[in-house]
Amino acid sequence: MHQKIPFSVAAFFRFACVLCQSPLKQGANGLCSGCQRKIPHYTYCGGCGASLQHFSRHCGHCRQNEPAWDRLVIVGHYCEPISYLIHRFKFQKQFWLDRTLARLLLLAAYEARRTHGLHFPQAIIPVPLYHLRQWQRGYNQADLVAKVLSRWLEIPCLSHIVKRIKHTHTQRGLTATARRRNLKNAFEVDCSKPFPYQRIALVDDVITTGSTLNEIAKQLRKLGVQEIQVWGLARA
Repeated sequence: MHQKIPFSVAAFFRFACVLCQSPLKQGANGLCSGCQRKIPHYTYCGGCGASLQHFSRHCGHCRQNEPAWDRLVIVGHYCEPISYLIHRFKFQKQFWLDRTLARLLLLAAYEARRTHGLHFPQAIIPVPLYHLRQWQRGYNQADLVAKVLSRWLEIPCLSHIVKRIKHTHTQRGLTATARRRNLKNAFEVDCSKPFPYQRIALVDDVITTGSTLNEIAKQLRKLGVQEIQVWGLARA
C-alpha cells in the first residue's frame, strides 16, 4: 500500500497539493484547483472585513468608527482550509507556504481590482514583530508573504520602515479597548528620509479587531501616505 506523501515533503518539493497531495504542475504554488475552491469567499466591508450581503466601502460600524486605513483586501474567514495553512506556516515553520498564501492574497487583490476598482500599491509593508518575538519564532510570517508579493508585483517591500518598539502582551482574548491600550506607542516609523510612496499596502496574516493595523496606519500618515490598503489572509 502506498502511503500519502507527508505534508512537509510534498509542499517542499511542490509536486503535490499541500492539502490533498494530488499531483500539481510546476508553478502551481501549492494548491490544486479543487482545494482552492474549498476556501469560502464572502462579501465583506471594505473597511473592517465584516460579512455583508452586498459590498460596501464601509459598514455601519465603520461609518461610526472609521478605520485609519482606506481599503481592505481579504482572502476569507479564518476557517478551514485557510486557517490550517496559516497555522502550519506561522507555528510549524513550513516556510514554503509563503508562495501558496501570497498567491491566494494576490488573487483576492485582483478580484478587488476587477470588482471594486482597487488600485495596486506602489510599495508593500509587512506588519512587524517585536524583535524578541521574531528572534523566538525565527521569522516574521507577514514579511515572508510580503516579499513574495513584492517580487511578483515588482514593487519594493519596505520591511524596516515600521518598527515595533514596545513588547506587548498577546492580543488574543483582549477586548477591543484593551487591545488599543496594549498597542499604544508600540510602533514608530522611520522619518529620517523623504518617503516617495503615496499608496502602500500593509500585509498581515489574521485580522481581528484591526487595532494593530490602525496603530501602524496612524504612524504611516506621518510620512504623508495618501492611501493605505490592508491586505490580510483571513478575518477572524
